[in-house]
Amino acid sequence: MNLRVRENVLATAICSGLLVFAAPMAQGQSQGAQPPQGAPASALTTKSATAVGYEVGVGSTKVNLVATPLARGANGEAKVEIKPKVNRATVEMEVRGLKPASAFGAEFLTYVLWDVTPEGRTDNLGEVAVNKKGESKLSATTPALAFSLIVTAEPYFAVRLPSEIVVLQSQPTASTLGNIIPVSDYKLMKREQYQKLGNPLGMMLDPKVPLSVYEARNAVDIARSHLADKYTSEAFAKATASMQAMDSAVSAKSDNNIIVSEARQTAQFAEDARALSVQLQEEARIQKEKEAAAEAAAAAARAQAAADAAEAKRKADEAAAEAKRQADEAAAEAQRQADEAKRRADAEIAAQEAARRQAEAQRAAAEKEKQELRERLLQQFNRVLPTTDTDRGLVVNMGDVLFSTGNADLNTDAKIALAKLSGIVLNYPTLKLAIGGYTDSTGTEDFNMKLSQARADSVLDYLVTQGLDPSVLSAEGYGMDDPVADNSTAQGRRKNRRVEIVVSGAVIGTQIGSTDASSGSN
Repeated sequence: MNLRVRENVLATAICSGLLVFAAPMAQGQSQGAQPPQGAPASALTTKSATAVGYEVGVGSTKVNLVATPLARGANGEAKVEIKPKVNRATVEMEVRGLKPASAFGAEFLTYVLWDVTPEGRTDNLGEVAVNKKGESKLSATTPALAFSLIVTAEPYFAVRLPSEIVVLQSQPTASTLGNIIPVSDYKLMKREQYQKLGNPLGMMLDPKVPLSVYEARNAVDIARSHLADKYTSEAFAKATASMQAMDSAVSAKSDNNIIVSEARQTAQFAEDARALSVQLQEEARIQKEKEAAAEAAAAAARAQAAADAAEAKRKADEAAAEAKRQADEAAAEAQRQADEAKRRADAEIAAQEAARRQAEAQRAAAEKEKQELRERLLQQFNRVLPTTDTDRGLVVNMGDVLFSTGNADLNTDAKIALAKLSGIVLNYPTLKLAIGGYTDSTGTEDFNMKLSQARADSVLDYLVTQGLDPSVLSAEGYGMDDPVADNSTAQGRRKNRRVEIVVSGAVIGTQIGSTDASSGSN
């Protein structure tokens, strides 16, 4: 089907459903926490799937595309092949029985094919353009070698995260070549992020205008609803300028190929502006939360210090009163015995004993304070990342999932966690943080040593940007050393791929429950 026929078929199908544009979200709507791919966490839901780890060089193999309850009657299949030395998978997909995307709401204009990796990463493989019969074919490639396939309804082709309107998902057959792999929960955009709150255009789609034009306008409208005009005005201006060029081509009744090219460029610019706007808003929110957390921690520390001072004074007063009482009793006893020399000796002994008890009480109070602080820090750290109390100090564990696969780049979740961790540590400047990077036994020793050192350095560098003193930080890569689990299993290897942050210092004393008062004072 040529481009003009495809666009007009889609436009006609959508007009029959009285499709209108998705309107902006209400201004000020909460954006939530920033997840991967530029979407607020409050806008997301999750779903699980089954992936196939495809074999290289065995020829093509087929998986079925099975309809979800949202698209009963639709079906399809995909042929997947990974040729030797190419290191990319080729996907040949064919679907049947899909109704127009507008059937799921005025906000949806098209379909998109996605791959979903076992780690839950999703990649846009291309637009699924259905004809009047609900049929479509698509050829695509992906660098992923293990993945599931899904088809979703979308407001425009250039989206970066699939919507929750999943209409088809892949299902291996008995003859599918490859290993079955469960997919971790992957993220889907909730439909209310696109839902129409009004009809700003006040019109239906013109079947003579390519559908890509309406997708582009939809993309610009959605970018504006995410405040792209405020937070990333330059990128948004680029999208609006591209839309003006597209509209001029439509008004001039230019060749359809020119109009579609301008429209697809506009949709891409708008999506880039939307994603950047969400990212900038999220960074501002994180900074505000970090400042609030730091202030709350400082207030709590001040209140605790005042309470500790009051308690120490009360104990000191009691000890002083006890010492005075004992001294008085000793003096009275000496007076009664009429032995001035013995009275003076007894008074001296009583005073020394009182001083010893007071010193012991103060030492015990100081050690208790350290233990209580250590326990509070353990609880606070555990709210951010898994933390254990050891004789080395409080060990904060960052799993491999917080880094980009196979490299040392911190992902957004890792940066959020480290920002919160630094907000806590900044209140205790005498704490020391030793950062250790570890890998599993997969790969060469040299590669793993370099990767573990790079990840430890990435954590140290990010903590410095959060205000921590470099002099209290250290980073060391240990490669495959010191595994905490069996490297012969996938679960064990996942546990071994980690970064540990060992928090120590005299201010937190010894391990909770330890009776050795000399340990933990490094």
